[in-house]
Amino acid sequence: MTIQPRLLSDSERIDWLRLIRCENVGPVTFFRLLERFGSAASALAALPDLARRGGRTKPIKICSKARAEAELDDAARLGARAVCSGEPDFPALLAATDGAPPLLYVRGHSSLFGRPCIGMVGARSASAGARQFARKMAWDLGQAGVTVVSGLARGLDTAAHDGSLETGTVAVVAGGVDIIYPPENAGLYHRIVEMGAVVSEMPPGTEPQARHFPRRNRIISGMSAGVVVVEATARSGSLITARYAAEQGREVFAVPGSPMDARAAGPNGLIKDGAVLTQGAGDILDLLDDLLRRPFREPPGERFSGPAPAIPDESALVRARRDVLEALGPIPVTVDEIIRQCQLSPSVVSMILLELELAGRLERHPGHRVSFLPEA
Repeated sequence: MTIQPRLLSDSERIDWLRLIRCENVGPVTFFRLLERFGSAASALAALPDLARRGGRTKPIKICSKARAEAELDDAARLGARAVCSGEPDFPALLAATDGAPPLLYVRGHSSLFGRPCIGMVGARSASAGARQFARKMAWDLGQAGVTVVSGLARGLDTAAHDGSLETGTVAVVAGGVDIIYPPENAGLYHRIVEMGAVVSEMPPGTEPQARHFPRRNRIISGMSAGVVVVEATARSGSLITARYAAEQGREVFAVPGSPMDARAAGPNGLIKDGAVLTQGAGDILDLLDDLLRRPFREPPGERFSGPAPAIPDESALVRARRDVLEALGPIPVTVDEIIRQCQLSPSVVSMILLELELAGRLERHPGHRVSFLPEA
């Protein structure tokens, strides 16, 4: 059954951090393990055997207690704290998304997560007019009690944070919560820490890499009731955030622009595909009450308590592993399709996929899809 939000004990928080920092454990696998074994401590104890059964020949790397404690100490020295999914200060909408991080580091005021949130993204090379528009719209949203969420990038993100700074803004960063990127936003970063909140899922001190930005974008869209794209080229990363928002069941807003400006191609295309044409904060606020009344589905296994599903006997698993391996290939396929083709129960397939992923032989993709990695 679903349990009420609660604060984790210090030992539970360390176990959560250890589990998500283990080799081959991502957010989806983390919550599958939590569902299967009931606690992070029990899941940690089970990892070596699970990886071995998945075909791994060398020991899986498990994050030590000392390493986890050191990471939490580093965060505390920075004035940051670790907030775990299911705790009162964790963004509720983000917790309801598939692939949400189990843990976030926060510098600043986590109370802002309890207000309605709207993500605002756009081009780094935004026009002066677009920046002015974004700043004004962020101001208007803030005055209406909305928390504006963006990514602290130059251009549109900077304008969105500037406009909503006095009313409360959240910056989701791709690196560690202490790493200021781009460097020219150092002043803005410190003002956000003082008046808003800076959020990251990465360990303190992590320099942002290209692979981190899509994960940051998923957090921006996941903690927001909707995302507005102000200006973006047809290949802009802002459109990735908009796509994530649509996948997560959020509303996508787009500000139209001139067909002569390449930076308007992204929003214009979104509008053509069904995004809400947005000419000001009023267009967002008119829909906000309806957005917040929508049911946001929790991913399976998150915030779940009670007895874990029964683990099948080994002889049944041996046969099932063979069938699942035959169904898997390099092309991603949905988990439901594997269940259908193999005529196996969801609990058996879930267990086998866990084993394969921990062994480094399975890759998870958006849309509940998985593919086989031949090299362990």
